[in-house]
Amino acid sequence: MTEHGIKWACEYCTYENWPSAIKCTMCRAQRPSGAIITEEPFKSSAPNVGTIERSGGSPLICPDSSARPRVKTSFSMENSSKWSCHLCTYLNWPRAIRCTQCLSQRRTRSPTESPQSSGSGLRSVPGPIDPCEEYNDRNKLNIKGQHWTCSACTYENGAKAKKCVVCDHPSPNNIDSIELADTDEASSLINEQDRARWRSGCSSGNGQRCSPPMSKRDSEMDFQRIELAGAVGSKDELELDLKKLKQIKNRMRKTDWLFLNACVGVVEGDLSAVEAYKTSGGDIARQLSADEVRLLNRPSAFDVGYTLVHLSIRFQRQDMLAILLTEVSQHAAKCIPAMVCPELTEQIRREIAASMHQRKGDFACYFLTDLVTFTLPADIEDLPPSVQEKLFDDVLDRDVQKELEEESPIINWSLELGTRLDSRLYALWNRTAGDCLLDSVLQATWGIYDKDSVLRKALHDSLHDCSHWFYSRWKEWESWYSQSFGLHFSLREEQWQEDWAFILSLASQPGASLEQTHIFVLAHILRRPIIVYGVKYYKSFRGETLGYTRFQGVYLPLLWEQSFCWKSPIALGYTRGHFSALVAMENDGYDNRGAGANLNTDDDVTVTFLPLVDSERKLLHIHFLSAQELGNEDQQEKLLREWLDCCVTEGGVLVAMQKSSRRRNHPLVTQMVEKWLDGYRQIRPCTSLSDGEEDEDDEDE
Repeated sequence: MTEHGIKWACEYCTYENWPSAIKCTMCRAQRPSGAIITEEPFKSSAPNVGTIERSGGSPLICPDSSARPRVKTSFSMENSSKWSCHLCTYLNWPRAIRCTQCLSQRRTRSPTESPQSSGSGLRSVPGPIDPCEEYNDRNKLNIKGQHWTCSACTYENGAKAKKCVVCDHPSPNNIDSIELADTDEASSLINEQDRARWRSGCSSGNGQRCSPPMSKRDSEMDFQRIELAGAVGSKDELELDLKKLKQIKNRMRKTDWLFLNACVGVVEGDLSAVEAYKTSGGDIARQLSADEVRLLNRPSAFDVGYTLVHLSIRFQRQDMLAILLTEVSQHAAKCIPAMVCPELTEQIRREIAASMHQRKGDFACYFLTDLVTFTLPADIEDLPPSVQEKLFDDVLDRDVQKELEEESPIINWSLELGTRLDSRLYALWNRTAGDCLLDSVLQATWGIYDKDSVLRKALHDSLHDCSHWFYSRWKEWESWYSQSFGLHFSLREEQWQEDWAFILSLASQPGASLEQTHIFVLAHILRRPIIVYGVKYYKSFRGETLGYTRFQGVYLPLLWEQSFCWKSPIALGYTRGHFSALVAMENDGYDNRGAGANLNTDDDVTVTFLPLVDSERKLLHIHFLSAQELGNEDQQEKLLREWLDCCVTEGGVLVAMQKSSRRRNHPLVTQMVEKWLDGYRQIRPCTSLSDGEEDEDDEDE
């Protein structure tokens, strides 16, 4: 018999080696004496035990027939001798104390239990044990005992490491972990008591991800960690730490909890928590204190002195970082009347809330009883040019002004209106907290923000109480709009109801983006028309056109009686998802400004001419018209003349007259503007003195 085709089987790994091999080619085990010799892998489908078919057909008698079945049936024998893990069902060797896969403890059988392996269904038949496998199991157990697993990031650290190598979390055996374990009680307080209330608006249609509140089981696990850590330190130290934590929590106010929740929101990517803190008037530049870091109990994320901007940079929250950096820079640079006079601002807010009433009857819509229009004071022109420049930098949004004037001629495109008729519009700086539409409406009327959500609440209640009226207008307008643009789609009533429910939900969520329907409702609350001068297309930051905006146009309070409304409109600007109030500067009043229009104005009345056509002399769209009101352009112009004081200038521009009077304006608004302007008047003597000194120096020369 030649060497070719004759092999010996390794007793450990059953690998069939050539006769000349002294050690196993696979596992390098020593060739035993009396090794089993075999030929090529089994050619017969069912050979007899103890014999193997050769290529010639004659059986080859094995030297050790009692060991021969081990080669062929070793798999079933070895499987039957292993025990199955009760957690992961992994088959382990009989001498393994723990599971090789999940390291769970091996269950011992009770005396009454049958001698079958638990969970495997196989009899625990003693069989040969691989010493290599047994060594590996014991080695894993030894290595496991020399390492500790980080409870924060699950990284296995060395036994001598006091902190996690990845996240700097302290070792459970370190005495410093007592303090960290104690602070879990404060973390559970944030998650369980406050997060559900602060993030009530997160489940809306804004698409932001919200973290679920901590469950009771998680809270119990935190207390278990405290007990485990207490075993390391003394009882007195634990009581002292717990007492200190309770003192810190008792000193915390609602604003403090909102700030901590905003910090957690940055880490978890929850923008609504940051918006809730900003809406409450929180300081964006606030830093984390040592006590707050201790309450948050995440040293890998929070450090003393960190702000929301630092956390956004650390966790690469680019969207949050852009908003926060804009907010910080503008808060530091801007100086608007509402910020300079907080006492008067609060009085104005209370005045607005008192002037909000609800109409009785079927159309139970809320409305304001006062007609107020905010304008920049004419005294600004009396200031030196350098002071005027600083004032405009503080109160205006230069980026919005540039986009509406230069990038696309949307406002101030008519020299006749801007120069001869003194009807230049200025874009006031506005917050970016998500309520820019409501803020811009109050800025254009009262000169303040909707900080207390008075206007948002009136918007929400009006939409719900008059849902049938607004729904029919909205549905008819959307159907016409889709057909006019050639979309030709029809929705089922269930789909219309779902879309309308989404619009209703946006009105109740602070910081949620609002749509055209909400502007239509706001026109009814103000009882006056709203003109929106906005860009026509959505564009990315790279200037790519994404779609139509549909905001530009005129919004009339069509569901009121005309006699119940005012004809003096307000103007808003829209750029890249942001609304700004467009206001004019006070003038001395002129007679016969329009072509053939005698205004008969008093000296204290300011008249601003707002164009009702775009730069291409096309009539602005009137939103939410019914089928009877749509008609042609002549019918729409007639409708505009019914709801607004219109006239045509000498240049042939159809305009609406916005009238505001110093005598009729609210005294609190006038007082707030005067106090704000006094701050710039005090800069004037210093500027004049420096100019005078320069003139004297020139004369001496």
